[in-house]
Amino acid sequence: MRHVLITAGASGIGRAMGEAFAAAGYAVAVTDVDKAALRACPDSWACYQADATDEAAMRGIIGGMGALDVLCANAGIAGPTALVEDIDVTDWQRCISVNLEGAFLAAKHAIPAMKHAGRGAIVLTSSTAGLYGYPNRAPYAAAKWAVIGLMKTLAMELGPFGIRANAICPGAVEGPRMEGVLAREAAAKGMTRDAVYAGYAAGTSMKRFVTREEIAGMAVFLGSEAARSVSGQVIAVDGHTENPDPKP
Repeated sequence: MRHVLITAGASGIGRAMGEAFAAAGYAVAVTDVDKAALRACPDSWACYQADATDEAAMRGIIGGMGALDVLCANAGIAGPTALVEDIDVTDWQRCISVNLEGAFLAAKHAIPAMKHAGRGAIVLTSSTAGLYGYPNRAPYAAAKWAVIGLMKTLAMELGPFGIRANAICPGAVEGPRMEGVLAREAAAKGMTRDAVYAGYAAGTSMKRFVTREEIAGMAVFLGSEAARSVSGQVIAVDGHTENPDPKP
């Protein structure tokens, strides 16, 4: 049986990833900071309460797994919604830490097991904010751009060991987290929530938000043998974002 570890895997995109990997026959392990969400996960999953930025915790969890075929470094937070000059440095640092350092630490401690096995796949969750400048979202955009740089470097370093690395860039994803982003952005721009939503949807070719299940399906593909020659790639699952700055 193949094994997958998903950080921030108890809810949202991470939970959808866990369900998709389980349906594909994987043994699923997840980490999360949310105790209640972890308790709600299937009994067959290995669940660990841990902050993705806690190196000791991540080292212990990953080191104790033994086999690890796929890592989905998915932990992230939205961070503040404000103009650069209005962002508090502690909010900036926390956003960078969770989104970037969380991915780095998960990869760092997954690599030895994958090298020992002579194979593996690392899937980092970036964002379309990692492809564009993003007004009012500077910490998040900066972190997600950096995640792509980390992924490209991992792909180069690990390819000789049979390990692949790729990044998924979700666009606007239906669900509670995006609702929070919509509310904050509406307040920051003096717009209604519905106007911000319409702006995001209008900025895609497909004129809609994407679903968590669509992101999860891409993660399963990237972890599979069907993607054995896919590495160092940035794959947007976003309905083709054309304009990341919603207008009223």
